[in-house]
Parts: sequence; structure tokens; C-alpha cells
Amino acid sequence: MADQSPVTSGLPDAGGSSTPPRSAASARVIDMGSAGHVLALIRHFGSLTRADILRSTGLARSTVTSRIDALEGAGLITTKEAVAHGRGRPAERFSFNRAGGVFLIAHAGATGVQVAATDLEGTELWREHVNAAVTELSPTQWLSQVSRRFTAALQATGHNASAVRGIGLALPGPVDFEARTLVRPPIMSGWDSYPLADWFADAYEAPVVVENDVNAMALGEQRVRFRQDQALVMVKLATGVGAGIVIGGEIYRGADGAAGDIGHIQLADSGEDPPLCRCGNFGCIEAYAGGWALIRDLRAAGRQIDTVAEAVSLIHSGDQEAMRLSRRAGRILGVALSDVVSLLNPGRLVIGGELADAASHLFAGIREQIYARSLPLATRQLDIVPSTLGPSAGLSGLAAAIADQVFAPSRIDARLGDH
Repeated sequence: MADQSPVTSGLPDAGGSSTPPRSAASARVIDMGSAGHVLALIRHFGSLTRADILRSTGLARSTVTSRIDALEGAGLITTKEAVAHGRGRPAERFSFNRAGGVFLIAHAGATGVQVAATDLEGTELWREHVNAAVTELSPTQWLSQVSRRFTAALQATGHNASAVRGIGLALPGPVDFEARTLVRPPIMSGWDSYPLADWFADAYEAPVVVENDVNAMALGEQRVRFRQDQALVMVKLATGVGAGIVIGGEIYRGADGAAGDIGHIQLADSGEDPPLCRCGNFGCIEAYAGGWALIRDLRAAGRQIDTVAEAVSLIHSGDQEAMRLSRRAGRILGVALSDVVSLLNPGRLVIGGELADAASHLFAGIREQIYARSLPLATRQLDIVPSTLGPSAGLSGLAAAIADQVFAPSRIDARLGDH
């Protein structure tokens, strides 16, 4: 999706206008002045005048008018007169038509799923948490539940199936993004290579995006909170442990979609018998620091708990064993993340997930190991922060991933023909 990002040199901030210089960067847009790229510019900045588009693309006025007419005719942009600040007619401002349809989104963790309907800019119109554990359900059972909630979302927001412009699914396992399938997920029996996107083909004429759950959270954090960050890593600490990487505003998946799977990095020999991980290997990061591992160790110490939330409550209550285990988990996570910091040099490391609610104990261990093990240059501008978006991180990220695909310039140009 290399063509999704517009060239933005000299353009106004969202809501303002400026006279850009004719730079090499702005000149490049002459070759990118299709209707699809004009839409990308409008989406990026929120709204633009005709003069803004002329200056940024270098296109002829008649060509810009043709592009705008095509986008308006397709219902992709709306027009509003700006307030005049002097003599003459107020300039028209063109905005992306965020109300031109809806996205349907399901973001799953190991024990439940957030289902939502959003507008085309990712603003939530309806959201519901469903107790549908992917670890206990087959793909057809899970998809049946999600499909019913999608129908409820459309009814609640006053839409029908024809208004759906895209569907997004995020799941806690390795994802083949192009094939839109899971690849041998260690905790989801029967899900390997299941054709998830095909499930919705009869009900909706809309593309389906299938993404890893933490990748979606990472993209949501970057697009909503840290849009200027060029390198961001999101770590999810919940039942399991995983990471998502955003480089240059896009998810970095690696060659086969496995990038960020830090939970199954194996620790070096620590002088003790390594614990068995859910993946079948021994000594994985997750087998020490995942929520399920914390529950296992606390139960072995005599604490009667069954959920990550109960483990977090014990930590907050001052239980000495729970605090000791959480500090150990933070140090172990810090060892893995110090390698991530040294390799990728992110400017931002975001920690989220249910277990991150015990942040004060975990963060101390994470920071200790990262700053002890990583080179000073790699940590000079590093900011380690908690996620503040909660469930909205994954939903926002999925909406952004769908929009990047649905409104990619090449797709819009194919839809509009020669404009």
C-alpha cells in the first residue's frame, strides 16, 4: 500500500491555508494528481480549498475541478463555504464525507471481543463487548456470534448492509495479512488457514481486513495519539504478550506477518527449569510474564484466582507475592524489549492491555532493563508510556487499516475511471 500516503509539503495545517513554495516535494505530486491522491490529501488534512489543491499538486484549474467533481459525484467529499475574511466570495472547503457509510469491526482478545460500528474516519457509533473467547470457540462459532452483533450494530445506528464500506477483524495470533487467515495460532485450535473473509461474502459487498490484535492497537495509538511518530512499538500485556510495530505510519509485519511476536522469544538459561509455554516450547517470555502465567504462579502460591483482573487486584491490594511476580514479569519483559529498542530505535514504547493496569510495578522493571541493556543513543529520545485508549486502540487501528485499503488512491482511481 505504498500509494496511500500523500505528499504534503507546503500544505496547510488542518483547518488553515497557506501559500506553499514550489519545492521538489510538492512537484512530485504532479505525477500523483489523480482523483485518488486528491482524496488522500483531503483525508490527511481534514479539509482543503480549491486553491490549496492547486498549489499542492501543480495541476491545472480545470483538472482540479474535474477531480473535485468526480469525488463529489461519488459521494466521497462534501463542500462547505468557509467564512470570508475580506472582500469577495468565501472559498469553498472540501472535506472527506465521513458519513458516507460505516465500518464494522471486531477486535478480539483471548477471552472476549469488542464489536463496533464506526464512521469512515473511525469514530465509534456503537460498541459492545461480547464474551466470545477465541480459545474456546471454533471459527464458525465465533464468526456466527460476531455476525449477529454486526447486524445489531447496523440496526442500532440506522444503517443497512449496503452502507458497509469495510469489515475489520483483529485476532490474537499470527496473521497472513494477504491471505486474510491465521497461521497455526498456538492458543486457537481449528483456526489455522480458516478463510475468515469468505464468511461475510454473502452478507456484505465490502472488503475484509484481517489483522493481528496488537498490530491493530499499535496503529490505533499511532494514528490517534502519536501521529507524528515515525517509529512506535506497542506492547500488549494481557492473557498473552505481544507487540505491534509502526514504522513511517504503517504497520511493519515482516516478510510473513510474524514481526512483533515477542511473547514467544525464549529466555537464555536462567539456572532454573523453564516453564512450559502454551505454544509447546519452554522458557518463552509469555510463560513468565503473560497473564495466564501470573495466574498459574499465584494459584501455586495459594491465591484463589481465575482471571487477569483478579491478579491485578491482588497487586493493587499489596499482596507481597503478587507484587514480587509482577516486578519479575517487568524485568523479564524489559530484557526482551531492550533488544527491540536496540534493533528498531523507536521514539515511543506504548504499554497496554489488561495486565498493564499494574503499570507502576511492571514499568519499573521494564525501564530498569531497557536503560541498562540498550545503548544510550537508542534510548536518548525514547518515551515509555501507558496506553490511554483502552479498547478504542484496537478499534481505531482496525478502522484506519480498513480506510487505508478502501480509500487507497489506486482503488479510488480504478473506481472513478479516468479522473
